[in-house]
Amino acid sequence: MPVVSSSYRAPAWLRGGHLQTIVPALIRRVPRVTTRRERIELSDGDFLDLDWATSGSDRLVILSHGLEADSNATYIQGMAGALQRRGWDVLAWNYRGCGGESNRLLKFYHSGASDDLDHVVRHALAVHPAAQVDLVGFSLGGNMTLKYLGEREPLPRLHRAVAFSVPCDLACSSARLSLPINRYFYMRRFLVSLRKKLAEKQPRFPDEIDLRGAWRIRDFRGFDDRFTAPLHGFKDAADYWDRSSSKPFLKRISIPALLVNAANDPFLGPGCFPREEAEASRQFHLEVPDDGGHCGFSNGGRESWAETRAAEFLAGEALPNPPDQ
Repeated sequence: MPVVSSSYRAPAWLRGGHLQTIVPALIRRVPRVTTRRERIELSDGDFLDLDWATSGSDRLVILSHGLEADSNATYIQGMAGALQRRGWDVLAWNYRGCGGESNRLLKFYHSGASDDLDHVVRHALAVHPAAQVDLVGFSLGGNMTLKYLGEREPLPRLHRAVAFSVPCDLACSSARLSLPINRYFYMRRFLVSLRKKLAEKQPRFPDEIDLRGAWRIRDFRGFDDRFTAPLHGFKDAADYWDRSSSKPFLKRISIPALLVNAANDPFLGPGCFPREEAEASRQFHLEVPDDGGHCGFSNGGRESWAETRAAEFLAGEALPNPPDQ
């Protein structure tokens, strides 16, 4: 029954899920590790930008970022540095439209776009000699990673995976983010950034992107109904959430994978803590620390607790005992 206890406790001065989410994102500074950029062309005519840090290691980790972030996000570069110090080479990839340049096609990226992750993994396996390849994803990138692992047989050399702060039930997470306090702190920021990307695309696709009234959208249901779903082949927001959530795929994961979702994560509702799936699995592990916020997990030191925890799991170190039932 791989539901494991957690050692994480937030610093005494950092209390509550909102502070544990916001403060690390605002004040933490880490050096950029993945500095070599490579652009790969996709079979549909689009491209992805990959950022590498390599030294000839026989271990490679692929990092996937969250919604409206990129490979330079603090939590990505922090994880890159922590794993590089322990001997991993690192590949941090940018989703379509997230690498500093608008992508070519009408579609961009979404929570279930695991085909793009598959392109990245296959490319990495083709060009890097690593004997083992690990995956780490945060938030949307964690959902994509877990869905990817559960919907297909793992490629040779895929070793382990860790995902943090994952909205594995997208409908549940969307409802949670629609609460007034979360709309104020988080939703507005996401929607401003997403509308900006659509506005950049609109002159190239005037018949497909109609931005009239887009500024009145106040939540993900409105945005996904109006834009995400139709641009990516879904019927509506509910269809998109249902088909893109990683939760239904967790039971089929066949390599060791760890999901760490903090109990006080303001982005996650009760459906995002898949205990039954973990209890029924031999490979999928769930860890629910009381603290951590969303992609926070600060411990006040050089590394975040998430970085240390990921390195432990990817290295195959022993998991904590299951919590008392």
